[in-house]
Amino acid sequence: TTPEDFDKFDSELTQAGVPHQKVVYEGAPHSFFDRTFEQHKDASSDAWRQMLAFIKEHTRQTAQA
Repeated sequence: TTPEDFDKFDSELTQAGVPHQKVVYEGAPHSFFDRTFEQHKDASSDAWRQMLAFIKEHTRQTAQA
């Protein structure tokens, strides 16, 4: 994925009103989270934290009985 493609995708999501978040980790490759986790611990930890926060914010929580 090129930076230009990523920017275009981000723009299209914004125009469509789709909740999303664009984060770039300098020096980390596209699939840093699975294949090179040890080499990119800080980026992986932050990506995981942000993903969980995004899911929590944008999904409905059911009431507990």
